[in-house]
Amino acid sequence: MPVEQLSGITITVADLDGTAAFYRSALGLVVEPGHPADPAWIRLLGVQPGSAAHVANVLVGRQTLRLLAFDPAGLPYPDRRASNDPWFQHVALVCGEIEMVWKRLQTSAPGTITAGGPVLLPPNTGSVSAFKFRDPEGHPLELIAFPPGVGDPVWQTADTGIAGYDHTAISVMDVDRSIAFYTGLLGFRAAGRSLNRGPEQNRLDGLADCEVDVVALQPALLATPHVELLHYRSPPGRAREAQARADDVAAVCQIYRVTGLGALTRRLEAEGVTFVSTGVVTFDDDSKAVAIRDPDGHIIVLTEQGSS
Repeated sequence: MPVEQLSGITITVADLDGTAAFYRSALGLVVEPGHPADPAWIRLLGVQPGSAAHVANVLVGRQTLRLLAFDPAGLPYPDRRASNDPWFQHVALVCGEIEMVWKRLQTSAPGTITAGGPVLLPPNTGSVSAFKFRDPEGHPLELIAFPPGVGDPVWQTADTGIAGYDHTAISVMDVDRSIAFYTGLLGFRAAGRSLNRGPEQNRLDGLADCEVDVVALQPALLATPHVELLHYRSPPGRAREAQARADDVAAVCQIYRVTGLGALTRRLEAEGVTFVSTGVVTFDDDSKAVAIRDPDGHIIVLTEQGSS
């Protein structure tokens, strides 16, 4: 019944073709042609009935990012934006040669979070190199490179470009509450924790006097990709005015594969978890899913493959 693996990440966009072009040209990723999404996504994500949706899959190594555009579109990404926003969620793209990928990225003038080029983080955070930026619609992304012996061994043989995504990182207001939710209710395993601070972290996040708890949580079956919790002790994030709806551009969905979705759904209902979907939704391929929110409002989709 625990969550088995992170099978995908869905990013809401307003301009499907334009955003897809950025992932293709600026990051060198393969983007499949856009097509109408299964109408079940409307029911699953609690979007206004009568809406339509189109999707384009971005292939990131063996993994997939789904760009999902709704008609009518929701709200654009907020103009005021920072790394400690309560709705912040980024995807960490693993690079074999981060400087090469970063230089290619600069030709597309991305929204910048990290000042200058990639940052080499100190040993207590793994001595990784990282660079944070935004796509044309405001979604935060990260380039990350692992030194020998650090991270999942699969990344040690990465080619020069982007090999896949290691994790998605979400901002949380109460780290212990979030750990309890992901480990206690969804069966994740706490795989690592650090307190990141100092000039390197300040530059990476574009913040002053930065002090952030980083907690890695792995699904039960497949450790990578996984989710990371980011809890900013300093500076604290501003209060969320309202939760992003699934058709708002700030919305990002974690998609997880489970076995025993019915039993897990009943347990989550009994625990008072907030549901986005009304009950279990069935897709054209006979797979089933529910959508919920974590304690900070981040959307999680739990899916189970069909019997056929």
